Amino acid sequence: MKLFYSPQVCSLVVHATLRELGTPFDLEKVDFDKKVTDDGVALTSITPKSYVPVLELDDGQRITELAVILRYLVDRHPEKKLAPPAGTFERVRFDEVVHFLATEFHKGFAPFSLMPHMSPESLQWAKERLGGRVEILRTQLGDRAFIVGDTFTAADAYAFWALRAYSFLTKTKLDGTLKDYLARMTSYPSIKEAVDYEKTH
Repeated sequence: MKLFYSPQVCSLVVHATLRELGTPFDLEKVDFDKKVTDDGVALTSITPKSYVPVLELDDGQRITELAVILRYLVDRHPEKKLAPPAGTFERVRFDEVVHFLATEFHKGFAPFSLMPHMSPESLQWAKERLGGRVEILRTQLGDRAFIVGDTFTAADAYAFWALRAYSFLTKTKLDGTLKDYLARMTSYPSIKEAVDYEKTH
């Protein structure tokens, strides 16, 4: 497999998940601003959506959309237990968290990262709305070490990236259980390996 990624953006979630799976994969870096690979290939020729992550399979097929890629990977390697088994109610809860991260939290970063000339009032509204989403994640985490169940799952890779991005973009320091959670995930081996690699490549 090959992952098309840009350093430290949301493709990091797939990168960390691939490392956790221990399956062979290649990385193809994409310039986030110019939308071209290191080899000079336009991202639009890889996906018409023109954003990462894109996962290219061994047969050449490509998958886009972060949540969909995660589900594909965890179902392809059920023995790694990076999600509850498909068809179980525990899996429904896992999917709920992943979709919440993708649609209600992650997409809310746009005013801080993609939308120029936002008014201070609009940014404050967006920040407060995201803050409410953070509190939902705090409730979801509870007093557990991981965001879903009692072991590391692909949802933790996504929650790590999203909470870190939220803190950076809104200049908000996490506190309490979420601060502790982010610290644990920052030092989690597969996440740390992905972050460190992308800092230097």
